[in-house]
Formats: sequence, structure tokens, C-alpha cells
Amino acid sequence: MAKREDGKVTRNRLLKAACEVFAERGYLNAKVAEICRRAGANVAAVNYYFGDKDTLYAEAWQYAFNEYAMPESLVPEHTSPEDQLRNYIHSLIQNFMEKGLQGYFTRLYLMELANPTGLIQNSWHDMIKPRRQKLIGIIQKTLGIETTDETVLFCELSIISQCRALLTINRNDLEYLLCQPLSRNLIKRLADHIACFSLAGIRAVSKLRSEKEEIL
Repeated sequence: MAKREDGKVTRNRLLKAACEVFAERGYLNAKVAEICRRAGANVAAVNYYFGDKDTLYAEAWQYAFNEYAMPESLVPEHTSPEDQLRNYIHSLIQNFMEKGLQGYFTRLYLMELANPTGLIQNSWHDMIKPRRQKLIGIIQKTLGIETTDETVLFCELSIISQCRALLTINRNDLEYLLCQPLSRNLIKRLADHIACFSLAGIRAVSKLRSEKEEIL
């Protein structure tokens, strides 16, 4: 039993070290030997526990998502769709801007975005599916519809793209565009703006949709 527990501890140390190294250097430049060194494990440990570097990379993504990605704030079911959307956007932006341990997943994502490996495409979709369905549900309630049609998906893409700008724009460039240094308070105000902007857009889309339905 002790041997099995020791193996679990070693495996988790390898996953944590892998998150660090892959987040710092990306998949191509990350060395298995460096991961093992940081984990305090034998260089053969990766092959023993994961089989190869590809599998370690995919499992490191899952580990980072489970351990480091910030959980979404829970909103009571009776809360209005508008408040739910504001909460969702604030939570998403907080995830994107996190620089501590909880930022590992964001940095892994950025590395994959810059140099796609194709190794985590399916697992990535599985990981984000519950959160994506939550946002789609909020948009549906805001629009007052039950189907997931093109309108809903366009709204989802618009919201995610606004939030993702904080992730993909260089910090110095972002401060230049906003004419002030980034701070927690500024990020909160920006999140409020994105929420208000998105809600106004959804209302406009809903109105246009109703007008088209009346014509038909």
C-alpha cells in the first residue's frame, strides 16, 4: 500500500513540474529531463508513469485545469440572467489575468495558442464543455429562447473574444491602449464594461430577431 501511495505522490510531482515547465517553455522546448529534475524523480519516471512526453503533456493540461484553473463563482439559480452573465465574465477575466499558481492553465493555453501541438484538442473541448454550456444557457435565457442556434453561438463568440483580448494582447500594449497601468480595480471596471457592452448587444440582437420573426 505504501508503495502505491509513493507512486501516486511521484506521479503528481511529475504533473506539477510538467505544468511549470510546459507553461514556461511550451511543448517543443520543454525537456523531460528538466521536468524530472524539478519533480525530484528519475529520468525514466515519465516513461514509467505516462509512456511518453505527448501523454504527459495532455495529462498536465488536465491536471492544471483541475488544480489551478479558478472555479467559477456560484450564482443562485434565482439570480437574473443579466447578473449571471456579469458574474461569468468577471470570473473568466479573473482567470485570464491570474499570475500565481492559478495562472498555470492560462499560460499553458497561451503556449499552445502560439505553437499548436494538436495533442490536446479533444481533451480541451471536453474540459471547457461544462463552462461553455453554462454561458450558452445564460445567453439563451437572456434572449428568451431555448434553442442553441447561430445567434446564440455568435453572442457566445463575441463575449469570449472580448474577454480573451486581455489574454492575447501584450500587457504593455494593453496599458498603452487603456492609457493607464493595469490594476485590479481597472480590470474590474473593464469586466463591468464588457458585461454591459455584451448585454446591450444581446438585447439589440434579441430585438432584431423579434422584428425579423414578425416580418416572417
